[in-house]
Amino acid sequence: MNGTDLGSVPSGWTYLFLIVAILLALTFEFVNGFHDTANAAATVIYTNTLRPKTAVVWSGFWNWIGVLTSSGMVAYGIVALLPVDLVLHIGSGLGFAMVFSLLLSAILWNVGTWFFGLPASSSHTLIGAILGVGLANSLMGPSHAALSGVNWSKAQEVALGLLISPAVGFCAAAGLLLLAKRLVKEPTLYRAPEGKRPPPWWIRTLLLTTCTGVSFAHGSNDGQKGMGLMVLILVGLLPGTYALNLSAEPHAIHEVASATEKLAASLVPTVAQAALSEDEVSTVLTQPIHRSAETPVRLLAAVQRKSEQVARTLHGIDSLSAIATSQRAQLRRDLYLLSISLKQIEHRALLTDRQALQQVATLRKHIQQMTSYIPGWVKFAVALALGLGTMIGYRRIVVTVGERIGKEHLSYAQGGAAELVAMVTILLADHFGLPVSTTHVLSSGIAGTMAANRSGLQIRTLRNILLAWALTLPVCIFLGALLFAFGMNMVTLLRIQ
Repeated sequence: MNGTDLGSVPSGWTYLFLIVAILLALTFEFVNGFHDTANAAATVIYTNTLRPKTAVVWSGFWNWIGVLTSSGMVAYGIVALLPVDLVLHIGSGLGFAMVFSLLLSAILWNVGTWFFGLPASSSHTLIGAILGVGLANSLMGPSHAALSGVNWSKAQEVALGLLISPAVGFCAAAGLLLLAKRLVKEPTLYRAPEGKRPPPWWIRTLLLTTCTGVSFAHGSNDGQKGMGLMVLILVGLLPGTYALNLSAEPHAIHEVASATEKLAASLVPTVAQAALSEDEVSTVLTQPIHRSAETPVRLLAAVQRKSEQVARTLHGIDSLSAIATSQRAQLRRDLYLLSISLKQIEHRALLTDRQALQQVATLRKHIQQMTSYIPGWVKFAVALALGLGTMIGYRRIVVTVGERIGKEHLSYAQGGAAELVAMVTILLADHFGLPVSTTHVLSSGIAGTMAANRSGLQIRTLRNILLAWALTLPVCIFLGALLFAFGMNMVTLLRIQ
């Protein structure tokens, strides 16, 4: 399905799309703030370690710091889930229908679960919407093949992280609490808060530290989801400025040029008999169903042709600013296609020569430096939205986390164990570029401590939380697909007008 080129749409619409899309991305992070970050502040509020207003300001601040210091790996991990043809046409009506449907689906579900005080995952929500958009895009395309529109290998990788993290949270928090009971014999640590009295200073220090860590980790991981979508929006509408990392060092550019040239030359003997037309190269590299099913020779031939093109474009260039503005979007598309195809070569072990495989891995790393970047002002805007959201609407989730998961009130040790496990789990996921759910990990951690403490669990609350978790993916898939179809109809209507 071809996208409607926004160049054919009046410029007023283009600016409107830009403003609305960025506002939606920031709204998503704002909602994420008061929906998810309440989990981080719940224990310090409920244990009287900090006053509620102080706690959410503190948590919001460290969320802000987490976003500003994030690597961007999670942001582009989310982008990797998106259908390749939609990413390539992000500056088209097709691309913006995708962005709007993703963000609206996520916002609607997050607000709904927050209203009922249910801890649900913003990561889970966004990924469900992505799957829905991919399926709808495929069904509306010429092939009508629903399964071809989703990057299933990346979806499996992300889903694995989302499924394992709650189990890790439950078991690790339970184990940590039992270990603490053996090693630390101070009975105060295992008591529930008494009235409004704050805990002893050393317990306050412990809980404040874990709250800070979870808040920072949440910002570092969750904040990147909005950043990735904002960058896509900017790349689509302002490719001359944002398609490439214009601050890339000359040596990084030279390395990509040299690596693509060497790779193209090394593949010539292997693909000599596989003559591909330009259209065939595009088909093989663009469609996941083709990349994964194509014969090794045809895939390698397509990569060889694309490497040659990139090498010619970058030859003798010391700054990406030297590339004509009109050519930057095309170069980004070429680099993006080359990167995901190189990953396919690694995954399928299509090259047996150790030196050639090293060339592939090195080239992917250098390509990421040129394309996978986050502008500073985008980080700041997302950090501000997430931090402000943290300070609003936290009470519903705090009550659920603090009082409604276990039959007994949350003790200091239980809160500290759950938050410590959540902090470590999220930071590890961030290191490996995997989106995980703060909500899932922390709620599971609290449930684990309740089970380990034999405090009993409130079945009704757990049933509602599990129901929200179970419904998140199918509901968001449906919403994403429905809103994408509606968006495409609106794009067609605008073009007619």
